[in-house]
Amino acid sequence: MLTETLGAIRDLGRLQEIASVLIRYGFGEMVNRLGIRSFLEKAGKTLHWKYAEQQAQMELPQRVRRALEDLGPTFIKLGQIMGTRVDLLPPEWIDELEKLQRRVVPVPFEQLREQLQADLKAPVETVFAEFDTQPIAAASIAQVHRARLHDGAQVIVKIRRPGIQRVVEADLRLMDRLAKLLEFEFPELSNFHPTEVVRQFGLSIRREMNFINECRSTDRMAAIFLDDPMIVIPRIHWDYVSERVAVQDYIEGFAGLEETAIKAAGLDRRALAKVGADAVLRMILREGFFHADPHDGNLLYLPDNRIAFIDFGMVGRLSEARRNQLVDLLYAIVERDAVNAAEVLLDWSGSSHVEPDRLIVDMDTFIDSYYGAPLKQISLTIMLSELTQLMRQHDLALPPDLGLLFRALVALDGMGRQNDPDFDIFSQTAPFLEQALKERYEPEALARRGWRNVVQLFDIVADMPGELRRLLRAAHKGTLTFNIDMSRLDHFGWQVETAASWLTVGLVTAALIVGSSIVMTVGGGPTLFGLPAFGLLGYIGAAVGALWLVVSIWKSTHGRGRGQY
Repeated sequence: MLTETLGAIRDLGRLQEIASVLIRYGFGEMVNRLGIRSFLEKAGKTLHWKYAEQQAQMELPQRVRRALEDLGPTFIKLGQIMGTRVDLLPPEWIDELEKLQRRVVPVPFEQLREQLQADLKAPVETVFAEFDTQPIAAASIAQVHRARLHDGAQVIVKIRRPGIQRVVEADLRLMDRLAKLLEFEFPELSNFHPTEVVRQFGLSIRREMNFINECRSTDRMAAIFLDDPMIVIPRIHWDYVSERVAVQDYIEGFAGLEETAIKAAGLDRRALAKVGADAVLRMILREGFFHADPHDGNLLYLPDNRIAFIDFGMVGRLSEARRNQLVDLLYAIVERDAVNAAEVLLDWSGSSHVEPDRLIVDMDTFIDSYYGAPLKQISLTIMLSELTQLMRQHDLALPPDLGLLFRALVALDGMGRQNDPDFDIFSQTAPFLEQALKERYEPEALARRGWRNVVQLFDIVADMPGELRRLLRAAHKGTLTFNIDMSRLDHFGWQVETAASWLTVGLVTAALIVGSSIVMTVGGGPTLFGLPAFGLLGYIGAAVGALWLVVSIWKSTHGRGRGQY
């Protein structure tokens, strides 16, 4: 099974690196239970078990964060994505994962020059009037340089790190296999949905590595705020954009932590809080397309209390149905309607293993704890944390798009309170909720939804004869099949096969003992050490078989029971 699961020999070296890091940070039991140790030993690879758990004095979240950093760019990105899943992980994990390094050692420009010129289809000096070879920022996937075009435009050039795609693809293959093994070997992790997390992460990081996607998102956001002079989005220079290079306007402003510079520039922090909140809420509740990582590094404060949003590598999308659910949840909380609030949570998670009555009781307690409290005293961050804790208690998980949404809302609340201690996000949200509810029940909107449902109903009725004909034809030909997903059946088959092998060796060993005992009673024939040679050889073979059987069973049970260090 393991050979089939981890049979990509081209990734063997990377698998050894991953196993070594896990052992170093005290996850040797996981290496054993996943079968990685035996697989690598069969391939002639050695793991340094003597260094196991040398970091065991750290708390578990810290060990995980350090391990992800040592594993490299792909795993750092995975940790950053998991840091957005406030519905799956408790606050201490979220706090630790948010510490994952964003800045890394830059690549010397000469190592980038050949790739950059291939993407630009011209020498760097031909495309740019000026180009600063010292990067102004470096991250796990790309680094950024300042430059000036021949028309005088000041720009930034974002360049993907050479060879990063090969490393990421290898890591994604291993992550997929390891996630499947985790679901087999650690049933307690099923609530975290490892395979689905890896699948979503693969889609996310592949999109992020293709800078054309980021540039399209930037242009889309610029179109949204085209009529808003308070929001600035950098202009994309499409003549120089490719999968590995992005060129956009350079925007000079102040980061949120530069308090002295902001004060010296005469900016009004209360006004900045309102402008930023209105912009993010408009993205979420009105447009359904939002910046999923609006931290201090991706926001710049400009003169006249304007705000620039940069770096749209990670964006979130909300369908109309999802936005309606969000409005319904917020409205149900305001109206103390625990039943409808619980229904929204169930719709989000899609779980069928929940006790609705118990969920409604807990939801009512949650809503009641905030009833009558002054809005200024309510922290959205704490409120969302308590809501996600409630969901974890009921084994409910958020869809990935809502995980990004919750992160954006927490960042919004933090940005607002940083600029204005009296910032009240609920007062900022109220006009958008009222507008959303008004638009939902306008006659035109009702007519549009009604017509859409009628069209879908007619499509279903029109397709029904054809679908029924195909079903009957398949039944008549005997080709009608039913697919039943039994995810642990292959693993069970492997266990049965192993047990059968042990049984076979046991039977052969027993036969050798019985046969050798009979030979020992028969006189004549060759002897060895004064005993019948064939009988003695039979006993030796039986001893070897018995020893192999005992060692195999001990390794299997002992390896699964606890780590071998």
